[in-house]
Amino acid sequence: MATKLYTIQNLLIGKTYRSNSRNFQGEIIHAEPRPAIWYGENTEAYLVQVRVPHSLHDKYATIAVKVGE
Repeated sequence: MATKLYTIQNLLIGKTYRSNSRNFQGEIIHAEPRPAIWYGENTEAYLVQVRVPHSLHDKYATIAVKVGE
């Protein structure tokens, strides 16, 4: 029986984020829902904070996560 409940935020933290258009890559260190942003049916928007190696500042991006079929 599963006793741990996972959230989308917890699953995003520690994952690698890569932006080809903004030309940066790093590890997601924080994620929070952005309910005011709509990407389409069965998706949720999240603001992610990305720790970029060899950079003095973290980057931020809004991403879409599919949550249903």
